Amino acid sequence: MVAVWRRFGIGMGSVVAIAIGVAVLRAQAPAAKPATSQVANAPAKTPPKNAAKSDRSLIRLMRDAHGEPVALATPIIHLASKDPARAGLSVDLIGAVHVGEKSYYAKLNKQFEQYDAVLYELVSQKDVRPTPGHRSGNPISTLQIGMKNFLELQFQLDEIDYKKKNFVHADMSPEQFAKSMEDRGESIWTMMAQMWGAGIAQQASHGGGDTDLLFALFDKNRAVQLKRYMAGEMEDMEGTMGVLDGPKGSAIITERNKAALKVLGDEIIDGKKKLAIFYGAGHLADMQKRVREAFGLEQTGKIEWLEAWNLRLPGQDGKAVPEK
Repeated sequence: MVAVWRRFGIGMGSVVAIAIGVAVLRAQAPAAKPATSQVANAPAKTPPKNAAKSDRSLIRLMRDAHGEPVALATPIIHLASKDPARAGLSVDLIGAVHVGEKSYYAKLNKQFEQYDAVLYELVSQKDVRPTPGHRSGNPISTLQIGMKNFLELQFQLDEIDYKKKNFVHADMSPEQFAKSMEDRGESIWTMMAQMWGAGIAQQASHGGGDTDLLFALFDKNRAVQLKRYMAGEMEDMEGTMGVLDGPKGSAIITERNKAALKVLGDEIIDGKKKLAIFYGAGHLADMQKRVREAFGLEQTGKIEWLEAWNLRLPGQDGKAVPEK
């Protein structure tokens, strides 16, 4: 068996890292159905016409006319004030995945130039800004780096320019986060166990699951097929976010969102008008609700979608069919 893994250039450590990495992705973006059965060379099925995502989706799997995945996309949700007393005030909620295409992060860097302030997530001290190439050594970051390499993607902290003058830290410090988790009786390991269990339940209901992962590992287009598999794991965040957040919220979502909203309030008081909150896409449903309730901002127009992962196979038509 070991010889088989080696023949395909797959170390056992990499296989373990992939399995654990799926659990991490579930923690960031809980499980849904696999993106496609194409990894098993089965014919792709075109989604039913009524299967389009609502405007509240946190992440989107874009498909071509044949139902084949072409991209995983993240949202920009535009919010603005209708109160004359706050005329001109707007906040864009910009969702992110922590590993993505280089072109994705380049588009985000360009997007950030238009704001008075970009509030970003990072559990760190306020005076610390990410430096490209720096590795913290914490387990989650290490797994993300492993996933980046295996999926042939880039790491967010290497590609986003956090040195920009309009970037504002809007998250907890490590001490605050640790205390919040302790107060709630939570830990990183219990969180991952919850999401692992939720993922197993999802796979049991949808079928396929880790069999698709094995097919992807041995496919000649391994990186693309692994991305397709994991895109399916990430597609339906909102429907299963309650597994992680629960009825009383959580430190990793609720409390960090509260910290971000406090900084948003300070920036508004300081006279900033055009703002953005740049957080993991799994935060945005709760974030949007809190921004609406605290500041009276409402969504304007349609959600804008940015392509984070390229899921196209060689020779595939790259056009995505617009959802209705």
